[in-house]
Amino acid sequence: MIPLNDILIFALSALVLVISPGPNMIYLISRSIMQGRKAGLISLAGVVFGFMFHIVMVSFGLTAVLFAVPFAYTTLKSLGVIYLLYLAYQAIKPNSKNIFETKKNLPYDKPGKLFSTGFLTNVLNPKVAVFYLSFFPQFIKTEYGSIMTQSLQLGAVQVLVSFTINFIIVLTASRVALFFAKKPSWVKVQKWFMASVLTGLAIKMALSKAK
Repeated sequence: MIPLNDILIFALSALVLVISPGPNMIYLISRSIMQGRKAGLISLAGVVFGFMFHIVMVSFGLTAVLFAVPFAYTTLKSLGVIYLLYLAYQAIKPNSKNIFETKKNLPYDKPGKLFSTGFLTNVLNPKVAVFYLSFFPQFIKTEYGSIMTQSLQLGAVQVLVSFTINFIIVLTASRVALFFAKKPSWVKVQKWFMASVLTGLAIKMALSKAK
């Protein structure tokens, strides 16, 4: 089992990553604002099941790769650094939009469509798989036991953090959108803060040593 201290550090990292804009968050915000909280929560359920799909796949993959390929850790770490720097750039790139500026006139979807779209939005998002494959190995050590068990443990933490933050976002999407509309300067502050944190995580990952 992974020590509590490492779990807390991972949870903090997962928190920073989940609040960085991406397809899942944009879809949930759009649905919550345009179709209401119930639609947002149903969509969130689909997103969570999508995370579970990725976790199971990646857990089997890490177990195979980390034992079979000696330099796998360095390769995955490099992917993680590139991924974090990409997210940092996306946060501050010219003409980047506020994630609370949702699409207008979205069709009214039924519960089944909301769930399946949330699920597929997550499952078909390659960034999620890249995050798991590149970030999980930074917290896994062979002396802690089964790599698969550790992967599932980290996955459970990530899902809990993601669900909690996205649940809050669904419940408050309309009010947050109104706040940013009235105070546009805060959008720029939020973007640069996020970019700074993501860059810091990338540097920390780049300097970490193989387990």
